[in-house]
Amino acid sequence: MFLRISPLLLGTLPSPLFIVHLVRDLKMSTLLPIALDRNAPQQLSSSSYGSRDRDSVTIVDRTSRDLRRHLPEEDDDDVNSAVHAEAYGAQPGEKGWDAFEVIFAPDDPESPFNWSRPKRWYMTIMSGILVLNATFASSAPSGFLRDLEQYFTFSSEIGSLLIALFVGGYCVGPLLWAPLSEQYGRRPIFLITFIIYTGFQVGCALSRNTASILVFRFLGGVFASAPLTNSGGVMSDMWDSNTRGKALALFTIAPFAGPTLAPLCSGFMAASGVSWRWIFWLLTLFAGACLFLILFTMPETYTPILLVHKARRLRKETGDDRYWAPLEKQNVGIFYRLSTILGRPFKILAMEPMLIAITLYMSFVYGCIYILFESYPIVFSEGHHMNAGITGLMFLPIFVGAVIGVIIYMIVWNPRYAAAGVKFAPAPVPPEYRLEQCLWAAPIFAASFFWFGWTSYSSVSYWAPMMSGLPMGIAITWIFLSLINYIVDAYLFVAASALASMTVVRSLFGAGFPLFASQMYNTLNPRWASTLLGLLAILMGPIPFILRRYGHVLRKKSKYAPSKPVPNTDTEAQAEAKPTIIEPKKTEADDVSVSA
Repeated sequence: MFLRISPLLLGTLPSPLFIVHLVRDLKMSTLLPIALDRNAPQQLSSSSYGSRDRDSVTIVDRTSRDLRRHLPEEDDDDVNSAVHAEAYGAQPGEKGWDAFEVIFAPDDPESPFNWSRPKRWYMTIMSGILVLNATFASSAPSGFLRDLEQYFTFSSEIGSLLIALFVGGYCVGPLLWAPLSEQYGRRPIFLITFIIYTGFQVGCALSRNTASILVFRFLGGVFASAPLTNSGGVMSDMWDSNTRGKALALFTIAPFAGPTLAPLCSGFMAASGVSWRWIFWLLTLFAGACLFLILFTMPETYTPILLVHKARRLRKETGDDRYWAPLEKQNVGIFYRLSTILGRPFKILAMEPMLIAITLYMSFVYGCIYILFESYPIVFSEGHHMNAGITGLMFLPIFVGAVIGVIIYMIVWNPRYAAAGVKFAPAPVPPEYRLEQCLWAAPIFAASFFWFGWTSYSSVSYWAPMMSGLPMGIAITWIFLSLINYIVDAYLFVAASALASMTVVRSLFGAGFPLFASQMYNTLNPRWASTLLGLLAILMGPIPFILRRYGHVLRKKSKYAPSKPVPNTDTEAQAEAKPTIIEPKKTEADDVSVSA
């Protein structure tokens, strides 16, 4: 999702195939292993080539095509089925199937789903480290802003650009890395972007003027966004639905760890008296270490690319040129691809009122995270006379709150959603059930700013404003997990386009908010500036409540949320949520085999 769920927290703008593939990733990241009914397939496939981990549920996976077959017609907008078929091809018994089409059998050792668990867990950890690298770099200069202002003789507003421009790069990079990763694979994109990204960190460390360091920071953000685009996809390439939830739940922590740990690190470096250049040398070493690990330990995981490699090997070994992989027969034109990649997400955003509301709310929350990099030094460095290192420690409760939020999500909210899955089986759970924890998180998020603001007096112990970060971290985690999952459930095959437009807007908020944060906190003082943010949070807080109550009505009127009302039942939960589902027709082609 969040993310990926966590990469999706920071984002991607997908290619046409990514629109299909990322929805599959996110549907499986919801921490719920759903058993598929034989006659009512209800979740997107985890791999279109029909493999699962052998000690988990095995599913002959044609469910995404089964589901797509029953979606309403979308005229020219209904492009996902064609793109999906071009990437994964027809399965045995389906129209268009060819005996020489190369696919993975359920027990094929080349399939990432059949790799050893230690190998897959290592890849999961590596994906998290790559995301941590990107998010750590975004706020790393915050501890050295005073030193940078003195060296380059620029204002604090220009200093804020060092963070804002890096985050602004998150809006640009995914325009390239998402579609390229699905044309050439995950590994080549990781390698190329990290080579260039490492070089831009060297450029920052050696900068002699304001223009050079600002340009290098922006370009660094563009190339650092590759893990945010592709790391979640790496995990969806490997894990079955039972285990993927656990992996992604832990992976969710990475986007919070980077921005909150970086000020701590750079703050103590600044307090020790080292040059500001060393924070960029540290980022260079971090990026170089990741590049080394990618080069020597990270294989390709994207199934269509692996099938291309297998087809080439079979043609070479057998001398028979009839072997082919689905991706080799793609015929999507460049103008169609560009119009879909760049235009469709924003077309959906403009036509969907509930998506506009969710985007504004999540963008505001995301922007508030980056406001803290300006407000915390004002409260703790100026008000409590702490050095940069101790001020960095004040961010830790946010990270701890995010960890607690994930734990509570797994212990409390996920079992409740799992129970709803059993109640609604064989139909899918209505998307509105995703919003339960957000109903709690919205008031908690608003209250945390009042807490922070009105305990920010220098006469009040620093523990009071510092601990406001704990509920804030919990609330942010729940808001993102809840709303991203809601978008995925509501928009199905166009969910990635919806998430893409939301991600671009969110990154713009993250880049823009720090530019006025210092003036706001200095002019209004920390009490009233935080109160203003709290009031804005209260103003936007009803959004999840409205969606919980009226989301089914909005979805019925939506062109991009293909659903229809569930038949009337006697269950209280169904009557309350008025859920909508997609009911596939019963045909022989809908035969879904499930075995434990």
